[in-house]
Amino acid sequence: MHADDIMDVVTIEQQANQFPWSKTNFEDCLKAHNDAWVFVNDLDEIVGYTIVQRVVDEAHLLNICVKQNEQGQGLGRKILNHVIEFATSISSVLIVLEVRSSNQRAQQLYLQAGFNEMSVRKNYYPAKEGREDAILMGLDLDLMSLFSE
Repeated sequence: MHADDIMDVVTIEQQANQFPWSKTNFEDCLKAHNDAWVFVNDLDEIVGYTIVQRVVDEAHLLNICVKQNEQGQGLGRKILNHVIEFATSISSVLIVLEVRSSNQRAQQLYLQAGFNEMSVRKNYYPAKEGREDAILMGLDLDLMSLFSE
């Protein structure tokens, strides 16, 4: 992801999320040198993106999103696989993320990829009425490597 991609990314973010990240959020991630990728279709249009923050030996999945009309076709899983491969390549031992408690579809994606629920962060996200809990999920890459050997 480059600065030139941000407007397209923000459009996707706004269409896909009730409480989207702002343009400034994305700009700040790039300024902080977080690892960020866009994924394009055959027409070279951005159809998904992800942002990962490195914290010591962990990878924090800050954002992952697929364009609404591209959802349900396996792109989210491909992007998540990219994150897992990247985290493994930089010797991360754990990938962590927060997901809205109401976002069952994303939770299923993470569970199918081997993530486990670690805890609940009460009132973490803004919601239509008040706040919504976040499910903290993690993927232990050391454990995962034991099963793949």
